[in-house]
Amino acid sequence: MEIRPATVNDLTSIEALLHRCGLPVVGVSDHVRNCVVAMEGPTMCGCGGFEHYGDAALLRSIAVAEHARGAGLGRRIVARSITACRLLHVRSLVLLTTTAEDYFARLGFVCVARDDVPPLVRTSSQFQGVCPGSAVSMLRVL
Repeated sequence: MEIRPATVNDLTSIEALLHRCGLPVVGVSDHVRNCVVAMEGPTMCGCGGFEHYGDAALLRSIAVAEHARGAGLGRRIVARSITACRLLHVRSLVLLTTTAEDYFARLGFVCVARDDVPPLVRTSSQFQGVCPGSAVSMLRVL
């Protein structure tokens, strides 16, 4: 399985995978340069990325196709995003989730109140209504 930087040519496949996984696609096209894709030959098996906001970032669109789950691919995608964030001197990586709180806790994220999320991240479309108010906000210090 090859994990590589996403390109605009991957956008349709990224959005299709996000739809299949029940994740929002709003804003993904604006941040494709900060995404990676996991490919098995011509088939996209996973994707993920982040939105960069100064010394903070929003981890988003972490998706793994059903047939590729359980082999650590999601963890590898998150690790690639963390590495890219560190290169950009990001100190706080934030995410919103409605279903994967336990998963991200195992990756070092902790639950935080939305008011404790860096202000610039709270301006993202994810915080402004794309994700439901019931979504849990989590943070990892890098």
